Amino acid sequence: MKKIVSAVLVLAMLLSLVALTGCSGAGGKLKFGFGITAGLSDLQDASEDGDGAGTFNTTAVAVLLDKDSKIVKIAMDTMQLKAGWTAEGKINPTSDFRTKYEKGTDYGMAAHGTDLNGDGKVLEWNEQADAFMAAVTGKTLEEAKAYMDGDGYGTGDLATAGCTIHVTDFIVALEKAVNSAAESEAKSTDNLNLAMVASPYYSNKDATEEAEGSDRLDTTVVAAVVRDGKVVSAITDAAYASISFDTTGAVTNSPSSEIKSKLEEGDNYGMAPAAVDRDGNGKTLEWYEQADGFNKTLVGKTADEISGMVGDDGYGTDDLLAAGCSISVGDMVAAAVKAAK
Repeated sequence: MKKIVSAVLVLAMLLSLVALTGCSGAGGKLKFGFGITAGLSDLQDASEDGDGAGTFNTTAVAVLLDKDSKIVKIAMDTMQLKAGWTAEGKINPTSDFRTKYEKGTDYGMAAHGTDLNGDGKVLEWNEQADAFMAAVTGKTLEEAKAYMDGDGYGTGDLATAGCTIHVTDFIVALEKAVNSAAESEAKSTDNLNLAMVASPYYSNKDATEEAEGSDRLDTTVVAAVVRDGKVVSAITDAAYASISFDTTGAVTNSPSSEIKSKLEEGDNYGMAPAAVDRDGNGKTLEWYEQADGFNKTLVGKTADEISGMVGDDGYGTDDLLAAGCSISVGDMVAAAVKAAK
């Protein structure tokens, strides 16, 4: 009888080991998702009382999800770019291209915010974002969405943790990230990084009697899964808004308050018909296809190796051209280098 019991126990242990081995092998890999929400706000004409202005906000979220669609890791940030022009239609160049995380205490929320949870203090933006990410880790999308009240502010445990700001954009980008998540090589021990880069658009111009002025604001985002200093998987996206104005500083177009990213635009972005065939293969790819080639070329590379993927002219080196990525990649490479670190 003892031998039978022992045999049963041994068999049970073996079956448990097999089950655990199967789970760690198949279940060890996580889904990788990315989402972005962008839009213009505070758009106003120039006048005798002040310059014209507009703010372009881009919030991006990357997630790693387990088999139950619970958030294992999350990374997020926001780029807030200020456009400006005078009553004569002259551009006031955007000068600060730091994200809200990069601004840290310079963002000034702690000093000027409102104590909405009554704990006697207001956290800085990056601290509130940290509180948001900590609160939603281990949660499903629906559980995370429950942290937002009807007015779009953090509530419940989220507010208690110090995240009392408007979190609508966080939730919108998070929902896109979760819904787009796909199987990947990512593991729970990997780093999940997100980097945002912005720079002045090359064709920005003052208004003249012959033509309107324009101020275009661009943000490029790279989310990367990194293991041992090398990229395992990456997603690249970008969003932009253009504001036109005349020689009196009056806005002459009506940019949407909600703007699709280049990935979201897909074929409607219209790059393929208008692009230049730089690699000489007789075809040009749409932006999202070129971004996919860029992402694939990042895999297995370190930050230093990625930094060498762009030439002095701003275009990609031969490996990027071979992948079909023939567009200017300066900002994409800069964001990828930051993400790889």
